[in-house]
Amino acid sequence: MFDFGFWEIAIIGVITLIVVGPERMPSLARKAGLFVGKLNKFLSKVKKDIKDELKTDQIKEQLSMDDEKSIISDITNEAKSTANLFNQEDSKQDDSK
Repeated sequence: MFDFGFWEIAIIGVITLIVVGPERMPSLARKAGLFVGKLNKFLSKVKKDIKDELKTDQIKEQLSMDDEKSIISDITNEAKSTANLFNQEDSKQDDSK
């Protein structure tokens, strides 16, 4: 996420130590750790929610494609049955002549 190297973190730590003081440094580090943990949990949850939404959209798209294929199949079957009826009527007229 953030590209902090060792030296950047060390400089931030030294500046914090100078500003805050050695007495309050452990409690501040604990609070920072808790905050980072909560932030990581939040980001993980957001990523999971986004993946779930994408999966839902993909499933909906597949279902709509299946519905379209089903409709096309129904129309094709209906056209075939209509063509068969016309062929049967045509053959009956040919037999009666």
